[in-house]
Amino acid sequence: MNDNEIISEEMLEGLGISRPAYEEIQKIIGRLPSLDELSTLLAIWQSQGSQQGLLTWLKGQPHSAERHDYLESDAEPESKEIREPRVKECLEIARSLFAGGATPPPQRESQFRHTGDAIYMVGDVSGLFVNSDYGRRYLHLADNPLDMGDDQESRDYMTMILGSLYGNQTLNSHVGVGRGGLFGALVGSGAPVGLGFDILTCREVRLDAFLFGEEGVRQIVTMEEQQEDFFLVKLGEARLNCCFLGRVTKGRVLVDGMDFGDIKDFG
Repeated sequence: MNDNEIISEEMLEGLGISRPAYEEIQKIIGRLPSLDELSTLLAIWQSQGSQQGLLTWLKGQPHSAERHDYLESDAEPESKEIREPRVKECLEIARSLFAGGATPPPQRESQFRHTGDAIYMVGDVSGLFVNSDYGRRYLHLADNPLDMGDDQESRDYMTMILGSLYGNQTLNSHVGVGRGGLFGALVGSGAPVGLGFDILTCREVRLDAFLFGEEGVRQIVTMEEQQEDFFLVKLGEARLNCCFLGRVTKGRVLVDGMDFGDIKDFG
């Protein structure tokens, strides 16, 4: 089969693979899979007992992402062996880093407000994680020797734009990504009010970097569904990047479809 040929719906149905599962396979391996590759993947899934649905199981597989340059440098040779964790392993990491120890920020503007609100990350997706609580406390890495200084001017500009959108009630909350990374910002926003989050991660970077990396100028914002179009227009005018993460929940924490438990377990 030609790698560029799209497998038909009939072929997928014959293999028992849904279209969303097929698209997830593409994300994992970074290209269109061949029929042989699909058959092999199904055999692996079935050999593990098929206790999860195929799509849920696939979402627990490693992302197809290049390692960060720092991990491939000679500065910390042992760091090259750091394997990207799967979603279920990130649950244990999150429990280690946050359970019983998260300190929610007291500011009202940082707290989730309504179940069902959309959650966005504003700023560029960062692939860095070594100079973070996760890198130091969980991986026992030394501070990153490379220059990762924050761009304070960009941070101030983003805060000004998002503060204005919060002031005119476009946003229900906004908080900077800092200690604990994106996951820490979400926990800090939800724990004080008992609201959780259901998010999908970005397949273009390492899972641990996306969830726990602290570098970069980024903020987490929430809004009601009817405000999303206006928000996206204003961010475009401000030339700020963003990505949709998911929704605020009544209290459960879910990452890529995996249940991490109740937000109270992290607050």
